[in-house]
Amino acid sequence: MGDSNRVKGRGLVIATMFMLFSMIQFLLNFAGSMGVVLQNQFGVSNALAQFGSAALFLAFLFLGLPGGVILRRRGYRVTALVSTLFACAAFAVQIVSGYAESFSVYVLGAFLSGGAACLLNLVVNPMLNSLGGGGKKGNQLVLIGCSLNLVCGMLAPLVTGMLVGGNVETAKVADVAPVQFAGLALFAVAAAVVWSSNIPEPAPETAPVRWADIRTVFSFRHFAFGALAIFLYEIIESGIPNMANLYMSNLKETGPAVAGGVISCYWLAMTLGCAAGGAIGARVSARTMMAVCSAAGIALLAAVIVMPLEYTTVFGATLPKSMILMALCGLCTSVMWSSIFNLAVEGLGTHLALASGIFMTMVSGGMLLPLQGLLADRVGILNSYGLTMALFAYLFVYAVVLSRPVRQPPAVQAF
Repeated sequence: MGDSNRVKGRGLVIATMFMLFSMIQFLLNFAGSMGVVLQNQFGVSNALAQFGSAALFLAFLFLGLPGGVILRRRGYRVTALVSTLFACAAFAVQIVSGYAESFSVYVLGAFLSGGAACLLNLVVNPMLNSLGGGGKKGNQLVLIGCSLNLVCGMLAPLVTGMLVGGNVETAKVADVAPVQFAGLALFAVAAAVVWSSNIPEPAPETAPVRWADIRTVFSFRHFAFGALAIFLYEIIESGIPNMANLYMSNLKETGPAVAGGVISCYWLAMTLGCAAGGAIGARVSARTMMAVCSAAGIALLAAVIVMPLEYTTVFGATLPKSMILMALCGLCTSVMWSSIFNLAVEGLGTHLALASGIFMTMVSGGMLLPLQGLLADRVGILNSYGLTMALFAYLFVYAVVLSRPVRQPPAVQAF
């Protein structure tokens, strides 16, 4: 990795990678925050209001493994360039949808956003590590990128709520055009920087991915159940704030601006929980953290469902007391991604790379978010959290029982 010191414009490339890293969670959270706008402009149900988020996660299903193949065969530069072009197309299409007032065009833009987020997830971590020369410096750059990613994730619902304002009845996609134009400009600049950079590349791999290899990975019981766990977890992570955003935005006492602030607190809690998990990770196992957080998530959401509608004032904003508990659920989701991944790939040896690609594909679970919206249409938004509680229950069972390896196929070799 010594060539990393001779990368043309290395500082600019690293800064660009930080920007791209930070935009991953922004793309995901921006789609979730737009649910209330879609609902009010196009008069769609709670279920259809989640189609933007669903289309975004659907892209992971189609691009997870192909993106891994592009990365293996063409390297960091090409994969990063493709991801920036996906993002530019996504923002351009969403801008058009706002002025054309087309729900289907917006959903197409959301799908393209998902493609960008998927490819960015695949490339920015190893690319930053490579630019840092590996080791501690490379890990430091990745950690900085993770921090920026979480901060931008918090900003997405806050900025969206501010642009929409307090009058939800007049909310339109065109209201958030400033964010979309800014995103288009940022990714266009990033594409130019990536195109003109000489980035250190890993040795290309040309060996095809065989179905037999995929079957071998899934023959590990703890990985198979772990893949299902991350698939269902994405419904939990995005469903909690998405439903709360719809709930608060349509209350006269709150509105989109307050809702955006509260949802940002959910992501802030998730950020703090992630930092706390990293601090105690050397002493507390991923299995224990996941079990405790799953149980806490069930308890908090049960309280959200049964609490009467009572308001309180926090920093000058009026909001339902139950939404404070909803925001605290961010602490419960904060350690899930890393815990599920670590438990799922334990003991996979030489199959780890393929397992990681499959794991990224299973992030597509968020495409089932309309199911919670459909449930909300039938039983109410708060009661729809009963589905989230059931999904938390599965994560608890996975942590306690299903994540324990039971066999190791002879083909697996340790690194």
